Amino acid sequence: MVEVNFLQLQGWIVAFLWPFFRITSFMVSAPIFGHSRIPAQLRIAFGAALAIVMAPIIPAMPDVPIYSWAGFGIIVEQVLIGVAMGLVMQIAFAVVMAAGEFIGLQMGLAFATFFSPDSGANTMILSRLFHAFTILLYLALNGHLIMLEIIAFSFEQLPIGTAGLNLTAFEAFARFGGVIFSSGMLLALPVFGALLIINLTLGILNRSAPQLTVFSIGFPLSLTMGLFLIMILTAQLGPFVQALFTHTLEFIAQMLEALAPMQ
Repeated sequence: MVEVNFLQLQGWIVAFLWPFFRITSFMVSAPIFGHSRIPAQLRIAFGAALAIVMAPIIPAMPDVPIYSWAGFGIIVEQVLIGVAMGLVMQIAFAVVMAAGEFIGLQMGLAFATFFSPDSGANTMILSRLFHAFTILLYLALNGHLIMLEIIAFSFEQLPIGTAGLNLTAFEAFARFGGVIFSSGMLLALPVFGALLIINLTLGILNRSAPQLTVFSIGFPLSLTMGLFLIMILTAQLGPFVQALFTHTLEFIAQMLEALAPMQ
């Protein structure tokens, strides 16, 4: 008859519970896994399955009781690490959506919005279109599998129960959010610049020939040229998104190193 004492049971619970909080926090905040269409029960079940699978490769757990302030602090650390990793990857998707916002404003499609279940707000149709392209490229490049590999690697880089986190790393995380505007504008610049030239030209024509109705030809011209330029831009979207994902994954690795407590 197999006998299990209290210390063995606590060791098994600890080996599952603390990795479960890091993995589940990542599932809630990461792209694809954290989509609102995925039921919370399914995300929790998937996180629990991953915690069980990764348990044999995770370093030894600290000798800390679960029902203690130290145990609660470890749980908070795991949640912060998981959410930070997921939000960094969300920034890569926000870059492409920001580019769609910039292009849509210049094309005159600011009124063409749809409700987004991800953000709970209305987003432009071009942002939704670019977001769909990005999700397909993310899956085609096995980005979801790479993220699972990174979260498994994070347990070696940041073992559970380390002597606190280096909170200065979150400053670099906040600065990384500027990529949304810099890279988003860089992606939208070819279309944005061409449409800006068209609008300036129409403005000059309106001043030189007031009888020319700019509103009757300006919007159709901007819309037609915008669609033509977007068709050309989508051919270059793949290399741009691939480079963006590479940069984001490199930053996640750097952030994990920076979160390690200073010796």
